[in-house]
Amino acid sequence: MANTSRRALRLLSLLGTGQQWSLRELATRLGASERTIRRDIETLRRLDYPITTIHGPDGGYRLGAGRTLPPLLFDHDQALAIAVALQTAPSTMFGLGDDAARALATLHQVMPPALRASMESLRLTRLRNYWEFPAPPIDPAALTTVGTAVRHRHLLVTETLRPDGTRPEPGDPDFLPAHRIEPHHLVVWAARWYLVAYDVTDHRWRVHRVDRLHTRPTTQHFSARALPGDDLAHFVMSTHDRGDTPADWPYTGTARLNLPAHIVARWAPGGSVVEHLDTEHCRLTLGAWSWAGIAGILATFDTELTELHPPELVHACRRLTHRCRSSHMCCSSRDYYRDPHPTDSRPNG
Repeated sequence: MANTSRRALRLLSLLGTGQQWSLRELATRLGASERTIRRDIETLRRLDYPITTIHGPDGGYRLGAGRTLPPLLFDHDQALAIAVALQTAPSTMFGLGDDAARALATLHQVMPPALRASMESLRLTRLRNYWEFPAPPIDPAALTTVGTAVRHRHLLVTETLRPDGTRPEPGDPDFLPAHRIEPHHLVVWAARWYLVAYDVTDHRWRVHRVDRLHTRPTTQHFSARALPGDDLAHFVMSTHDRGDTPADWPYTGTARLNLPAHIVARWAPGGSVVEHLDTEHCRLTLGAWSWAGIAGILATFDTELTELHPPELVHACRRLTHRCRSSHMCCSSRDYYRDPHPTDSRPNG
């Protein structure tokens, strides 16, 4: 009976997602026969859950309108997902540490013992991945303003902030007038928050770092637009002027690459900056733990490098070239002295 009840709760949880499930999909997810799943569905219907049957070749089941699920109805995998999400959220948003910890403690108290044990088994220690180049956590208020505008399709009035978060004043050399933008998508990439928007002032699509925007909401509605190329990930990653600033590294260098900016922006590590020079060239600024590390990253682009700076980076690239040449010569020497005749094919005598 306990297994039946547990399976029925998991079934209700799946149906509660709002999507349509075929009988075969439900049986596979729950590890039971299709006949058993049919019985569980009838059991839930007797408990007044309006489970709708959709007939036809693409038919299945879904939870009908007019009924909400019991509170805190989670299965094992959902409990683990909540535990991980609440423990990792503070790394991307300011001020969530205490709130996330309190939310996790509250859920522990009301969870069934088995699920509580699963959640407690995932006590995480977050360590910074230095090669991920994450931005500092972001203010939840800024995300709320932008997210609300995206959801309701309301124009935003925005000003660009300095990398340190200060706001230029009129008369400052870096002051720019406010722009009116249509916010379409809020994107997270490598712990950095971006806003994909159509700039009504400049009549072009832009990608903005949310933490570099001072926003003022409006109630002016706008209509949805088709993205350039209709590929959100490609558009964000290949946009070179998305507001990124160099990450804080012990060593930082620049080089001119014989590649277009949108190509380099797609493959450059986060925390680097790509400057458009012309249709075939760009300048890349990036950092690493050593000059050799920067030289190695630049070498991955497999293109001509010029205007390297500072001189230490030039020396590191020369040393890398010398090492590669020495390795090639060593391999060539081994090939020269290797006997070209296999042992079993040598002539007798």
